[in-house]
Amino acid sequence: PPRSCEDYWWEWKHCRALRHAFHHYYAHGELPICDRWRDDYEACRAWEKGHSATAQVLERARVMEKQKYAPVWALRKKPPPDWYLPLDQDKPN
Repeated sequence: PPRSCEDYWWEWKHCRALRHAFHHYYAHGELPICDRWRDDYEACRAWEKGHSATAQVLERARVMEKQKYAPVWALRKKPPPDWYLPLDQDKPN
């Protein structure tokens, strides 16, 4: 796995903590869903114990899901031609 199993365990513990649950409820209006961290932890342990095929499939699916989203910003190859000019902050629109 790309991370150690203890990382998944601590993320699950943090997600279930009262302080995190209160903050998440305040910010999003719902309690956090922590089942994903527990599932990842169990899959990681299964992979470490016997290189389980189902654990490998779950981990690959998680990594592929994470990689399917494109970046928000388009990366530039070089800076714009007028990058050194001052900004028009003082001018009215």
